[in-house]
Amino acid sequence: MNLIRFFFSKTFFKHLVLAFIVFLIFCYLTLSFLKIFTHHDKLQEVPDLEGVPLFVLIPLIEEENLRFEIIDSSKYTPNMSPLSVLEHYPKAGDFVKKNRKIYITLNPSNYKKVSVPDVVQITRRNAETTLQSVGFSIGEITYRDNIGKNMVLEIKHKGEILTPGTLLPKTAKIDLVLGNGKRK
Repeated sequence: MNLIRFFFSKTFFKHLVLAFIVFLIFCYLTLSFLKIFTHHDKLQEVPDLEGVPLFVLIPLIEEENLRFEIIDSSKYTPNMSPLSVLEHYPKAGDFVKKNRKIYITLNPSNYKKVSVPDVVQITRRNAETTLQSVGFSIGEITYRDNIGKNMVLEIKHKGEILTPGTLLPKTAKIDLVLGNGKRK
């Protein structure tokens, strides 16, 4: 019975209110310390790094008080110089704290070699789709007398006839020799 009376006494309510006030002060001081310690609201803008070569990127990132990590270099873009930035995260114009790590995708330094698939004796449309899905581009298309209209008779690269399995740079142009549907 004494314990129940203590929970309804003035002393208990005074200590309860005092504990609540101390808790609020502790929370306020902790949040204030974290705001100072984490540099809250002290942000800087991420520069546009797309197209910047790697040798220029390193001093530029250090000058901005940022860090970087290269996360991927497998996607080759022929219209950009080798070892230049293709994309980065956070994007240009985003606001970050100093010493933030920027994740960078670089353009590889050379083409990857790819095996030429067997597209002889299939239709032009299927051959083009197969070659483009591997990464090749379609070059010149010529026709030769053959009963199979739009049937691939030969594939060439720089005038030389290719055999399936030949290794070529990924964006190489492959010429197709097709049948025109006429008998010889």
